[in-house]
Amino acid sequence: MEGWCMMNRRIFGLITACAVFAGYTTASAQDLKEIIIAAPAGAGVSYYPLFSAMGEGYFADEGLAIRVEGVSGSAAVLQVLAAGQAQMGNAGPGAVLAARENGVDALYLYNYFAKSQFSIMVKEDADVSVPLDLKGKRIGVGTVDGAEVSFVRSVLTDAGMTEGDDYEFIVVGDGGMAAVGFDRGEIDAYASATRDAAILGLRGIPLKDITPEKFMAYFGNGFITTRDFMENNPEVMVGFGRALVRGAEFGADPANLPKVLEHAKIGNPQEGEDPAFATSLFHTIQGRITPTDLSNGWGYHHPEQWKLWEDALIASGGLKNRLDDLDKAYTNDFVEKWNEARN
Repeated sequence: MEGWCMMNRRIFGLITACAVFAGYTTASAQDLKEIIIAAPAGAGVSYYPLFSAMGEGYFADEGLAIRVEGVSGSAAVLQVLAAGQAQMGNAGPGAVLAARENGVDALYLYNYFAKSQFSIMVKEDADVSVPLDLKGKRIGVGTVDGAEVSFVRSVLTDAGMTEGDDYEFIVVGDGGMAAVGFDRGEIDAYASATRDAAILGLRGIPLKDITPEKFMAYFGNGFITTRDFMENNPEVMVGFGRALVRGAEFGADPANLPKVLEHAKIGNPQEGEDPAFATSLFHTIQGRITPTDLSNGWGYHHPEQWKLWEDALIASGGLKNRLDDLDKAYTNDFVEKWNEARN
């Protein structure tokens, strides 16, 4: 797989990671409609339903061939979609709402991280227990415009703090690169995605989470598209979500864990080199993507949670004004069809 990727790497300007194709089952390659998804670079176990659906041939069953291209940050995903370099992507709500404010008609299709995928982490022995304790501190982030920045800014705004006056964001990179920031004393906290705490723990930096419980309602990254593509390709929307739900259900069966981890190597072969880490990460991710209440099905959007995000972004300066069409930032139109097989 790695050799194939190296030979077939496509550079789209913002897209820099290699492409991967779905396994084919019921259709030949010529019969499948190719869909390019711009996703966080290095995605693997964190997106196990996607890669399980690829590995088990669920997308091929829907007539789709999925190509995953890695980008850095949600803003880059939106730029790629706006430029027509991908048909779908994976981004955070803050970036999507900001893009809509700037005239990009992007929308959330599938609510993937149903619970917050971000946390504010500090060293286990740090004299910090609540966000307000970070006043005057430096907070490491992966990228300047990643979804984790909007999330942490919202938490600290809620605590009565203002960026620049009360705290500072420092770009240190993702995962293991943050370990250097802690070791050198460059950062006092880290805006952690779900995988980062496990990585930093392996680097000998045990962390503790000081994120207030109420912020778990701030769902994380989801699969997005443009309204134009959605309206012109409803069959793709149905097939994509249906295959993704099958991938999530496949991962819900403990007996399938070895296959799930093997499929995840499609996106990130290096993760699979440490089975203990991959397994730990899987259980963390599973808890974040599984809705608290599955009665609405996988991928469902709660309007009140979108209002929470809008309120937080207004308060933190992530949005200049409230959106007149907040309900158009997402859709639940396909959720019922996606979940038919499990109802």
